[in-house]
Order: sequence, then structure tokens, then C-alpha cells
Amino acid sequence: MQLMMLFAPQPRPIFHKPPFFFQFSFNLNENYSNPIYLIYPQTIRSKFARKTDSESISCSVTTSSAHINSEGKEFSVDAYNEILCEMCEEGEVDDAMALLSQMEALGVRPYSISYSCLITRLADAGRTLEADAILQEMLISGCKPKIRLLNAMLTSCLKKGLLELSEKVLIAIDDLGLHRNRKTFEILIDYHVSSGRLNDTWLVIAEMKRKGYYPNSYVYSKIIEIYRDNGMWKKAMAVLGEVREMGLAMDRRIYSSIIDTFARYGELGEALELFEKMQKDGIKPDINTWNSLIRWHCKYGDSGGALGLFGRMQEEGIYPDPKIFVTIISTLGEQGKWDVIRKNFENMKVRGQQKSGAIYAVLVDIYGQYGKFQNAEDCVMALKSEGVELSRSVFCVLANAYAQQGLCEQVVKVLQLMEAEGMEMNLIMLNVLINAFAIAGRDMEALSVYHHILESGISPDVVTYSTLMKAFLWAKKFDQVPKIYSEMEASGCSPDRKAREMLKSAVIALEQRH
Repeated sequence: MQLMMLFAPQPRPIFHKPPFFFQFSFNLNENYSNPIYLIYPQTIRSKFARKTDSESISCSVTTSSAHINSEGKEFSVDAYNEILCEMCEEGEVDDAMALLSQMEALGVRPYSISYSCLITRLADAGRTLEADAILQEMLISGCKPKIRLLNAMLTSCLKKGLLELSEKVLIAIDDLGLHRNRKTFEILIDYHVSSGRLNDTWLVIAEMKRKGYYPNSYVYSKIIEIYRDNGMWKKAMAVLGEVREMGLAMDRRIYSSIIDTFARYGELGEALELFEKMQKDGIKPDINTWNSLIRWHCKYGDSGGALGLFGRMQEEGIYPDPKIFVTIISTLGEQGKWDVIRKNFENMKVRGQQKSGAIYAVLVDIYGQYGKFQNAEDCVMALKSEGVELSRSVFCVLANAYAQQGLCEQVVKVLQLMEAEGMEMNLIMLNVLINAFAIAGRDMEALSVYHHILESGISPDVVTYSTLMKAFLWAKKFDQVPKIYSEMEASGCSPDRKAREMLKSAVIALEQRH
């Protein structure tokens, strides 16, 4: 029984509102009188909800394994479970949740595979609390989950920054007699690297080795990234020598990590040289490699090189990532090259990339060229009319575009619209909101978002802390910067180069005051 209650009881989210994704109002400065609210959507979309009571679950129990609906059609337990799995495979998660409720009302118990399909789908969709609730039911019913399912739960929890729930998943893996496999360790390493937790990364790698899983190309690429992000240039390059000594082949992951390391530190020539060698070795760059090169060319002022790479990427048949549009448009916009931006858009239309072009055009507008989409709702409606699928990534790009302009209210509207589409908030989006307030000079609102993150049980990452430091630095509240820096270190996050530079600037400013 103790094992069954590993996960803290949660109300069934299909009937009850989750406790914190996402409701709060900001304490606004006196100059901003209109409070901002984000409300979790209440509507539950289901084809079953559109039926009358007699049409939906008017079934009676005939045997322990079959039920008959109002039309006289018999449904077996197998049929119910098969339909549930099919709904999950087709992405109809809300319908699957409604069907599960009907099955329970009729006394039909889901099979282990049905539970697994539903939990995996909920976890993949970022609906972690609902996945946790169904996992509790699965454990109580006596079904034993496999390591693959718990790995999916672990991934979902870490993406949300829910470290306490992640720890409970790891405890469940051990208590159920399952063994953490290579995938489990890779999930943990990926999270700690992306969160800037250097010490935690090494602890996981050490445990991984003790369990007999030695680093592969994926782990080595992550080691390069954590060194790179912590300003350890030489150590990152030394890993390359270790890879060669181990006899591991240079694959896409390792190439991409090293290319990004070169480019990040301004060594664009070396990055491009390695990029060409990568292709000569028969390894095709993925979207992340292209984005990295384009981003750092923009960062170092080489917009021509960035556009050249952007064109090459499309010629290679790679669908442009909307995230990189923000970088290109903001760089060219700052340089006043709106004619180049327009030409780039025309080139995309010629290549038949209509949906990408729609996103690109909206982002151009947000950055102030035409002023047509200063309202987030109009922006989203325009994308829908072009047939653009509104994924979490698209919402993140839109929110970031508004944030770069300091349009805080529009960022909040984007987040509201995202939740209305059934997508839960995550740490990335909250970091974008902190950044919006920082750029707008509204440091107290940025701090309110940070406090909300902590109160919600989400663990901030290095981006959260560094963005909050920027908010105080720009507001000239230099005494607050060292405090946030100390909180970052206490949380286990390793300060990156940007955070260290901001701390140095704040300390110098404080010394000059005295």
C-alpha cells in the first residue's frame, strides 16, 4: 500500500482545476493599474460530451466482460481497451480521458497497456499532473508499469521543472524493483545540463558508470555542452580528444556540440570549417546545427553569413524552425534592413513554405514594421487562417517576439491563448514572461513571476536566475543582483558566463556608489 501512495494524491484534473498551472495576478507598479490574470481553461473537448445521456453511457452490465449500449451493440472489455489505445495513438487525449471515466463508471477495468498508452500521451503533451493521477490509479489497480513508462513520466516532470515529483518517480522505479536503464540516466543528464547544474551532471554520470553504463556519444555531447555553458572552453575541447581515444565515431551530436562551442566563442571560421567536414564525412546536419550557426552569426553581427546559411538550409530541404526567425528578424530590424527581411520572406514563398512564411510575416509585424498584429489574439487568428498548427513551440516563439519588444500584456495574452488550446505552462514560458518584464523595466513583476515559480513547486534553472538578475541590473537595483546570484548557487545551478558578467557589473556599480 505504501508503494501505491508514492505519488501525492491529486484530484482528477478532468473534473478539477490543477492547483497551479496557472493562476496568479501580478503586483503591478502604480503606473500600471490593470492587473494581469492567466486562467486555466475549463472546457473539456470530447465527442462524448456532445451526446445526450442516453446516447453516451446508457449501458447495462450483462456479464463481467461485456456491456450493451442503447442501440443494442455489445462492447467487450477488450473493445473498450482497444478503443482507448486507438484514441491515444491518434492524439485524442481528452476523448480518451472521457472514455476512461465511462469505463470506470461501468466497472470496466483498463488493461495495463491502456493505462500505459494514456499516461504516455498525457506526459508527452505536458499534462503531468493528469498523468500522475492516472499512474496512481494504475498502481492501485495492481498493474505494474514498465521502466519505459516511468521514463516518460520522468521526462515530463523534468520538462516542467517539478523536481519533487521527479524524485518520487525515481523512488518508484527503485521500489517497484525496476532498474534505471541508460535512457533514465540520459534523461537526468539532459535536464541537469540544460538547467546549468554542473555538479549534478557529474553525480549522475558517476552513478551511471557504477551501474555499468559507460558514456556514449550522447553523453559526451552533453559533457561538451555543460563545459561550454560554464565557460570552460579548454575542457570542452579536451573532451574531443577523449572521444577519439575511446574510439567513438564522431556522430551528429558530437559534431553539433563542438560546432556550437566554436561559434559561441566567436570562432565562426573554425565552426564553419568543422561544419563542412561534418558533411564530407557523410553526416547530415540537423535543424539544431543550422540554428546554432545562424544564431551565432547574428550574434556577432554577420547578418550576411546568417542569411546565407538560412538559404542553404532551405535548399537542403530542411523546414525552417520558427525560433530562428526571431533571431534573424531582430538582427536585421536593428540594422534597419527591412528590405532584406521582405526579400527573405518572398524567397520563402517561392520555395512553397507557406506556413513558415505566415509565421515569419507575423513576427516581422510584431517587430514593428507594419503594426497590424500588436494584439496577440489577432496574431493567433491569422496563423490559424493560414493553416498553421499552433504547437507549444509556435506559442513560445510568439511570446518571445512580444517579450523582446517589452510588450508584457501581449506576452500574457499569448500564454492565455496557449492554455485555452489545452497546453499547460512550463518553465520556458515563465522565463519568457520574466524576460518581458525585465525588458519593460518592470522588475517587481519579474520578481512576482519568480516567486510564483517557487510557490508552484517548479525548480528555476540558470535562465530563470540570469534573467531575473538582468531585470534588477537594468532597474539599477544593483544590491539585488548578488542576492539572486547566491540563490542560484544555493539551488545547485552553476552560474554561466552571462550571470558572472552581470554580477561583476553590479559589484562594480555598488563599489562606485560607496
